[in-house]
Amino acid sequence: MDSGTVRATISGYSKTRASGPRLVPSAVLIPLLCKDGELHVLLTERTREVRSHKGQVCFPGGSVHQEDDTLLATALREAWEETGLDPSDVDVIGEIDDNVVGSTGYVITPFVGFVPYPYRFTPNAVETQDIFLVPLSVPMDSSRFYDQERVIDEYYYHGPVCDYEGHIIWGATARILKHMLGLLIAKGAGPEPISCSPS
Repeated sequence: MDSGTVRATISGYSKTRASGPRLVPSAVLIPLLCKDGELHVLLTERTREVRSHKGQVCFPGGSVHQEDDTLLATALREAWEETGLDPSDVDVIGEIDDNVVGSTGYVITPFVGFVPYPYRFTPNAVETQDIFLVPLSVPMDSSRFYDQERVIDEYYYHGPVCDYEGHIIWGATARILKHMLGLLIAKGAGPEPISCSPS
């Protein structure tokens, strides 16, 4: 599989939306980058100074602000605030199914976009401890990304988990990633690298 097939798969997908009177809307960006001829996904690790989800791995994103006209605007604004990613540098290719976080009442709308690489990211010192890239071939390997029962920090968790270079990808981030990869696997993608050309 190559990045062109990824674009076609995501852009042609008809997503499932979640809504409800008590759900709080939020959005994230799933940034995809071409590094060393292989498609990678960008993730961040939150600092211990943030109010919630301290030290957790996540996609850039957050809750809707009053100035956001759309959920996409929320995702792009949060990505800029957390990583220094200029919204004009994101080639948004589509969105995938909403993810409801039962413990918090948030409904997360994920947008997928291509980002040029290399890129000079500027992490927000208060919010973002680390910015790192994961080859998509890693979580597509079922021996590395699968449902587990684990105690992570102070949380008991059962669901998809992927360990990568000292980072633990779990929770809503892992569920969203698993859903996106499932769409690609349905189109024939396997655990081998997804090829790409630098933009």
